[in-house]
Amino acid sequence: MKVKQRGSGWSIRLVFNLYKLFGYKFVYFLMYPVSFFYFIFASNVKSSLKIYYKTLDLKFNNWIYFEHLRMFAVCLVDRFISKYDPYSYKFIYEKNDSILKMMDTKSILLFSHFGGWASSASNPATKNKINIVMHEVILNSIKDVENKIDKKTSNIKIIDQAMGQISVSIEIANAISNNEVIAIMADRSTHNKYKYKTKFFNKDAYFNKNPFKISYKTKTPILCCFVINIGLQEYKVETIKLHLNFDLNENEAIDIAIKEYVKLFENILLKYPNQWFNFYNFWENK
Repeated sequence: MKVKQRGSGWSIRLVFNLYKLFGYKFVYFLMYPVSFFYFIFASNVKSSLKIYYKTLDLKFNNWIYFEHLRMFAVCLVDRFISKYDPYSYKFIYEKNDSILKMMDTKSILLFSHFGGWASSASNPATKNKINIVMHEVILNSIKDVENKIDKKTSNIKIIDQAMGQISVSIEIANAISNNEVIAIMADRSTHNKYKYKTKFFNKDAYFNKNPFKISYKTKTPILCCFVINIGLQEYKVETIKLHLNFDLNENEAIDIAIKEYVKLFENILLKYPNQWFNFYNFWENK
C-alpha cells in the first residue's frame, strides 16, 4: 500500500521554530488556518474520509472534515514538540498498575495510526527499552527535522522495516530475548505475507498479522494502546490486554485475537472517529 505523504519539511521546521518563539498555544491555534489550507486543496483526502465515515455509519460534513484535518495537524505537531520537551505533555493512563507493569518485561504494544501514539513514545510509562517496529511514510525532509531535535528519551529504539525482513526479525528476536518491549502497528502491514483479511465494520479489510504471530511463537503478551487527544498537550491512554490462547493451534489463536483487537478498535473509532489518520480507502481491495 503506497500512502500519499502529508506535510513538508519546511512547514514542520517553521512551526517548530514558532513554538520556540511564541509557545505552544500560538502553534495550537495556528493549526486552524493550516488545516483550512488542506481543507481547500486535499480533495482526495475528503473522498477517503467520506467512505470512512459512511462505513462507520456516522455523519460527515465540511465541519467534521475540517476537524479531522485539524486533529491530524495537532497530533503531528505534538509528535515533534513532545520530542523536544516531553515533560510538557500529560499522559493519563486509564488502566491500573498491574496492566502497565506488563511493560516492565517482554511484551508487545499494539499501536495503530491513531491519535498521539508517536507523542507517547517521547514520555513512555516504563523504563524498559521499547523497540518501535515501523516503516515511515513521511518525507525525508520531515525525518531530517525530527532527527535534529534533541532526543531526551533514552529507552526508545526504532527498528526500521526498510532494513529488510531478515534484519528486522533478528532485531525483534533479540529484543524479546532481552525481555524488552516491541511496539508494532496493527492497522497497516508493510508486507503482503502479513496481511490478514477480516471483517471491520462488516466489510472486508486487511490488518497486520505479524504482531500476533510473534506473540504466539514467543509466548509474549499483547497490550493494545490507544492514545487519545483530550486537550492541549494532554492525552488519555487506554490500555487493554489482549487474550491470545496459546493452547490453540496458531491459525485459530491468531484469528480469534485479531477479531478481538478489531472489535476493540471499532469501539474506539466510534467514540473518537476523527483521530484515525489513515487517509485512504482502508477497505479498498489492493
